[in-house]
Formats: sequence, structure tokens, C-alpha cells
Amino acid sequence: MDAGDPRRVATAARGYVDFRHMRMSLQTLRVLQAFMEEPAESRYGLELMQRTSLKSGTMYPVLHRLETEGWLRSWNEGVDAAAAGRPPRRLYALTPTGLAAAQEALEPFRAPALRTLKPKAGPA
Repeated sequence: MDAGDPRRVATAARGYVDFRHMRMSLQTLRVLQAFMEEPAESRYGLELMQRTSLKSGTMYPVLHRLETEGWLRSWNEGVDAAAAGRPPRRLYALTPTGLAAAQEALEPFRAPALRTLKPKAGPA
């Protein structure tokens, strides 16, 4: 695979990331888009479900896949459950690799159309 292949993402930490094997479903793209709204901020599952309108049976497999690929990291929120009145949340954040890969994966949806529609020439 050459360096110009759109399935390779340059990152400082790991050289290139090949995301050919990563499923870029609409749901995965929606999750990445939610993270890219504020890339430095961590998110929790319910918040992401509300932002993307995805159900938990879709959201958590996507988050797990992104974490397994190194695009996200996760940790348990450091709160006292009794004081907060709820259990600690599982938080997710983009890694540097994930940030670069998300930018690359979402780029085709941000760029303006490169070609314009031209009417067909034909009998009037």
C-alpha cells in the first residue's frame, strides 16, 4: 500500500494507520462526528447515544471497536457514587491516532463537491 492511499492515516506516534479493515459504517461515522465536535473533550455512552440517536446495542459495539483499534481510550469516571447519586460513568476520548483517523474518515463528507452537474446535451 502506498503513502497516497486514502485508507492510510499519518500519525506522529505510530507512523501510518491502515483503516481498510475498520468498518466505516454510517453509525461509526456518526460517533466519530460527535467526538469531532469537541475533539479534546471526553464523552460517555448515554451522551453519545443522545447526540447520534443510536441505541445502546449499536453504540457500545462501535465504541468497543474504536477502542480496540486504538482510536479511543476509556476509563471510569472518578466520582463517589454515593455523593453523585449515580454510578461512575465510563468515559471515552479520542487518542491522537483516533483524531487523525477521524479527520481522514470524515473529510469526504466535509469537502465540497469537486465536480459540478452539467446538463446533458441532447435533443431539446
